[in-house]
Amino acid sequence: MELDRYGLGRVVGEKGVLPQRAQKLDPSLPLRPGELLIDVDALNIDAASFKQIKDATGGVPEKMIGLIREIVATRGKMQNPVTGSGGMLIGRVREVDARHPAHGVLRPGDRIATLVSLSLTPLVMDEVKAIHPDIDRVDITGHAILFATGLYAKLPADMPETLALAALDVCGAPALVARYVKPGMTVAVLGSGKSGALCLAQAKRNLGGNGKLLALDISEKALETLSGLGLCDEALRVDATNAVETMERVAQATGGALCDLVVNCASVPQTEMASILSVKDGGTVIFFSMATSFTAAALGAEGVGKDVQMIVGNGYVPGHADLTLDLLRAEPKLRRHFEERYA
Repeated sequence: MELDRYGLGRVVGEKGVLPQRAQKLDPSLPLRPGELLIDVDALNIDAASFKQIKDATGGVPEKMIGLIREIVATRGKMQNPVTGSGGMLIGRVREVDARHPAHGVLRPGDRIATLVSLSLTPLVMDEVKAIHPDIDRVDITGHAILFATGLYAKLPADMPETLALAALDVCGAPALVARYVKPGMTVAVLGSGKSGALCLAQAKRNLGGNGKLLALDISEKALETLSGLGLCDEALRVDATNAVETMERVAQATGGALCDLVVNCASVPQTEMASILSVKDGGTVIFFSMATSFTAAALGAEGVGKDVQMIVGNGYVPGHADLTLDLLRAEPKLRRHFEERYA
């Protein structure tokens, strides 16, 4: 059997379709050339997907578990059919095929986190052991398959696995912020979750005291937490689904100048225009939210005559895992917040 780097052979009934776009994957064993087999311990479902599942089931844990099991059984992967998004997982290496790039690097028993989406990862759930609605995590037994192109990170020895999982789940976000934030900029981060807090911390590091950093969220409590951690210069309570109101608050906070960069980490839809209107002409918006609509963003910017560079964070930046874990190591308050909130 030939090496199948992208997992095309795992796609059921759709020739030439990549696993992420496929309606269904075949997660059956045995392992095929170039694949890695993982015994799964936990799924970290992305925030937009988890919120949709929670809303659809009224937040009843048993119903949430039932819907998640149904999705995985139907699709052979954890890809929310409404949001299209997945998440990531942690587990223990069971087997590494000789043609997988990790052969000789990873050994059976090594603890790893996948850094590619569950929306393209073949998955079997044998049992759901627990669900943690406050941190978007589901503890399970089962197995998953990582293709030759699939990214992963060995779990660090100096922090709890649950802490590492929470950070690695969104490690592409602060890594891309590190690339774009420059001293002297005015930066706003929309959303107070894992990615939002990490993006604020990285932006603060890049600014080095030269610039302005705004935190935007609808939750006053979340904003108080971010301010208490010293992650922003100013916290603005806004409903980002109200684009004009959000822009006006940002304009007030910036003396009418608006932002050079807005980073959208919101977990709800219809926040595209708040981000676009809050950035100055010629500025940049980075969308990390899986609730983002390309149509709403592209046509919305055109509709208001806004010259803005829009970037879709794809979750991968070279060195993103190490950067994010090092950020937690270097920021004790941020690490303590993650331990208390997510671990």
